[in-house]
Amino acid sequence: MTLAAAFCQNLRSAFQKQLKDRLSTWGSTATRFVYAAPLAIAVLLALTLGRGAPLPNLSGQFFAFALVGAVAQVLATGLLIHLFSRANFAAATAFTKTEPIQAALVGILLLGDALTLPTLLAIITSIAGIILISLPKGKHGKWRPDGALWIGLLSGACFAVSSVSLRGASLSLGDANVVLSTSTTLAFVTVVQSALLLVWLRLREPGQTARLFGAWRHAGWVGLIGFLGSMAWVAAFTLKDAASVKAVGQVEILFTLVASRLMFRERVSLLEVAGILLLASGVVAIVMLSR
Repeated sequence: MTLAAAFCQNLRSAFQKQLKDRLSTWGSTATRFVYAAPLAIAVLLALTLGRGAPLPNLSGQFFAFALVGAVAQVLATGLLIHLFSRANFAAATAFTKTEPIQAALVGILLLGDALTLPTLLAIITSIAGIILISLPKGKHGKWRPDGALWIGLLSGACFAVSSVSLRGASLSLGDANVVLSTSTTLAFVTVVQSALLLVWLRLREPGQTARLFGAWRHAGWVGLIGFLGSMAWVAAFTLKDAASVKAVGQVEILFTLVASRLMFRERVSLLEVAGILLLASGVVAIVMLSR
């Protein structure tokens, strides 16, 4: 389930990067949710009306988790798409995978979590990977944190809030089976996300709304693949602990390297490849140590 989710997420991001030439950042972001919402609603209706499954009880806890997750996912996706214009596909995606490292550092600095030697080595490995990815091109460039790095880190943090919140929303539905709880969560969340983005586009970028629906042949695939990926992610987080899902999900890094080269003909330097692999190794180590 996690492998399918990672593959769909990578393919969806690749399609959204392609749409960036025709739509604004937020217009491209909206394709993921606007075209996925009807699918999520259709699946939920098929389960509740077609098969007679009772709709789960939607508590205040569900709405709180779902709303936080919805907003965080919109922000994370928008930041990632904006990042595509400042870094290649593989490097941009890799930056967003730093969430476990961020969580570990916050726990150590603010919560007094113990800093063990394995944790320290994993953090150092990940930071080394980040530095290699963000090194300026050329032999004599000096490293310094740039805008792309900060955008990627912020996107990763928002994705972290989103994954935890959506898992909380799904689990708050109690004894409902995985498919029903996942469908209910996604139907509500994608409707909220679509409404927020359509209102934003109408008020701030009115021309983008027509372009969004005019690009339905391409954008429809983003919605379908994004919907399948979201179903797989929420189901994976519901079935398995978050640490295991996040660890296996790092395989997306390998998918991005392939997509960057084959789909976008981007040249990924050896330093960037080494940095991406170091970052992924450190993230997996942090995730497994946190279990």
